Amino acid sequence: LREPGLNLRVVQLFRDPRAVHNSRLKARQALLRESIQVLRSRHRAEPRGQTRQQQQQLLLPPGLLGGGRSSQPQHRAEFFLSGALEVICQAWLRDLLLARRAPAWLRRRYTQLRYEDLVREPRTQLRRLLRFAGLPVPPALESFVHNMTRGAAYSSDRPFLISARDAREAIHAWRERLSRQQVRQVEAACGEAMSLLAY
Repeated sequence: LREPGLNLRVVQLFRDPRAVHNSRLKARQALLRESIQVLRSRHRAEPRGQTRQQQQQLLLPPGLLGGGRSSQPQHRAEFFLSGALEVICQAWLRDLLLARRAPAWLRRRYTQLRYEDLVREPRTQLRRLLRFAGLPVPPALESFVHNMTRGAAYSSDRPFLISARDAREAIHAWRERLSRQQVRQVEAACGEAMSLLAY
């Protein structure tokens, strides 16, 4: 970050963890390997000497709270996805706290963007990001961002399909798809980061 020849800038994108969990559940099979890798990264970083009970995480599905394995593949997939989300939220919290305590030279090279703000105000947020990066704002790029977030379609059954859709509907889709228990679990696991991000 201090290398003058690079002029590196960091944009960190955040999204409401409840919406993240909803999307990850929707694409559970496609994200299974990634979730396992995220969980492994947590276990490598955990301090030694913790008991198994201390290592239990909040987002475990009810059938796995005792440490046993569920015989149903969907429960195992949810276990890995939920555990990975908790690790992600912990990493977000570390990043947010680091950014708040960072020296001025680092704060000048780092900015945050909430997905919801980008979706609600695509042109305004694009201009802000490009200004931060010291880049011009081509009108064609503004139109592209606006069109990609205001398409006629909403969702796709195929994960990671990039197409124009009404992204504003995705902001609150979790409210209809997640159970109250799932919402409470995400909020318990991600509450500190959500508070700092004003979710």
